[in-house]
Amino acid sequence: MTVLSRSARLVRAYGKVLFVLQLAVSASAAGVNTAEDIQNSIKTFTKVYQLVEANFADEVKSEKALYGGAIPGMLRTLDPHSSFYDPKELQRFRENQRGQYFGVGMYVGWRNGHVTVSYPFAGSPARKAGLRPGDMIFRVNGKNTEKSGVDDVVDLLKGPRGTPVQLGIKRDGQKELLTFDLVRDQVDRPTVPTAVWAKNGIAYVRIESFNENTSKEFEAALKRLGEEKVEGLLLDLRDNPGGVLQEAVAVSERFLERGQSIVSQRGRIQQERVHSGRRGNTGRKYPIVVLVSRGSASAAEIVSGALQDHDRAWIFGENTFGKGLVQAPYQLSGDSSLLLTIARFYTPSGRLIQRDYSKGSFFDYYYKTNTATRNERDQKATDSGRVVYGGGGIAPDEKYEAPKLNKFQAQLLGRGSFFYFTAKHFGPKEDASLPPNWEVDENTMVDFKMFLREKNVPFEESEFATNLDWVKRQLRLEMLTTALGKERSDEVAAATDPEVLKAMESLSRAKALLEKSKRMVAQKAK
Repeated sequence: MTVLSRSARLVRAYGKVLFVLQLAVSASAAGVNTAEDIQNSIKTFTKVYQLVEANFADEVKSEKALYGGAIPGMLRTLDPHSSFYDPKELQRFRENQRGQYFGVGMYVGWRNGHVTVSYPFAGSPARKAGLRPGDMIFRVNGKNTEKSGVDDVVDLLKGPRGTPVQLGIKRDGQKELLTFDLVRDQVDRPTVPTAVWAKNGIAYVRIESFNENTSKEFEAALKRLGEEKVEGLLLDLRDNPGGVLQEAVAVSERFLERGQSIVSQRGRIQQERVHSGRRGNTGRKYPIVVLVSRGSASAAEIVSGALQDHDRAWIFGENTFGKGLVQAPYQLSGDSSLLLTIARFYTPSGRLIQRDYSKGSFFDYYYKTNTATRNERDQKATDSGRVVYGGGGIAPDEKYEAPKLNKFQAQLLGRGSFFYFTAKHFGPKEDASLPPNWEVDENTMVDFKMFLREKNVPFEESEFATNLDWVKRQLRLEMLTTALGKERSDEVAAATDPEVLKAMESLSRAKALLEKSKRMVAQKAK
């Protein structure tokens, strides 16, 4: 067996990435890098790496140089969405696509200097064992994790189905560490977590992302509600980062006619591919308002763009993110993968929604708060003739700007006041339960004010009076998350969300748009 040196392994891996990039562009007749070009690039890289390894002040770790530097650096010269996944990242990517993994089933984060439970998932081993938001993870199978990072703790919590894991938990109000013995199991992460009646006849359904199960979950949610009773739908795609394209197509086509286009792909190495509705709508044509935000991207933009271009839904909220690039995975050695942009996608009207990334940094591209731009040269029309533009995501038919947090509100959220108060409130109690329709009472408000004073959070009574409804809503949602689970909290959040309530008022506009769309389809049929 031949044992490769560190340099040789690095060069071989780098060469394979270059080869994959060459394959991705090899069908183009002009500007093709030849095999000689690639070999020269590899030779240059080899020379640079050998100089670094021989002369750098500290020891050079080849994997870090390649996976953390050379490959990401090369991809950053292409576009913001081509990326490299090392084995751990690839595993997480696959888990997200499948919507399931094996572990204890809870969302954790870094709070107050420790890895802390944000909330356990419904039906998970963590939920059944009684873990709560605010629990700090100090031990995992005897290993001290007080100073461990989130990724390290997550890796310890995951493992084969049926294997035991013991947690040592520090809980507010408890002097000693609490011990929880769990057995790892399959953890399902639904992408359609909330489907409720906003009011009689008006359904609210939220899609958080698009994985391999989304369309089935969406169908099941509507069936569970009783779609025959739906007179209007609020489809919430806010902050949905996207995911599996085919699932976005499947969700879109159930509201469109058979044969109507949903999205098309065009790239240098492939002919145009058009995704169209194969089954058509299910016979139920109720008005739809789609809620979108600056965080709605990719597959979420495919759905909102298709429904907008065919005048099938009224789009409500902010300009979406503006990601119109398509990535394909290329498997590499060592269970790593290259996710390379190979095409652009276009909405049914033919517009490219990709936001310009040629100016400014990738940081600005990802975190710019205002995405309301458009390409004046990419002007198209919906089925009924409404003008739409490319170049800046999906522009809503009706804009909604959420009220900005005032200083008092920002301070309470920034300090995690509601989260930490709830952890302290329930910490000493064995039973953390509340009635399903619990509302914040006067005693709870008194305790909350006392808690803020103990934590030296400055406030005036006048500020509390001005923000009383807002405070009660935030406190109620946090308390319900601990007592009844994130699912119940999300249901209450949807029912009391000012943006959802405002979007409901726009169903009349969606209805008028639907009637206009029906007439257009009938005219084309003639």
